[in-house]
Amino acid sequence: MGNKFKEEPIKEEPVKLVKSTKENKVVRSVANVFSGNFLSKETTLKNLPFIFFLSFLSICYIANGYYADDQVRRVNRLTNEIKELRTQYTVVKDSLVIKSKQTEVAKALVKQQTGIKESVVPPKKILVSTVNTASKID
Repeated sequence: MGNKFKEEPIKEEPVKLVKSTKENKVVRSVANVFSGNFLSKETTLKNLPFIFFLSFLSICYIANGYYADDQVRRVNRLTNEIKELRTQYTVVKDSLVIKSKQTEVAKALVKQQTGIKESVVPPKKILVSTVNTASKID
């Protein structure tokens, strides 16, 4: 028997599940938020005024959005009202033009039986001459 190289069986090492530290940090951060532990940390307490400021800005931003939507609705409503009033003005103006014609006025007076009649004699122009009564001193 000669020298033989003794082969030892290779032991397979169990595969360790390596979780990235990034995932662990995210999981821990979410767990701290849900459990409320993050509120007791000193860094959170130091940044509390800034967090309140950001919250205030967020509320103002949301309120501004609601205000802008309300103003857009108001402008649209007023635009529609202006269109309706302009149409109504045109209709009333046209009816007034028709009713103010001389023949229409005469017909209305006859219907009311007021005794006022249309003049058949054309109007005459009256000229007034003024006399200068001031005396001239030479």
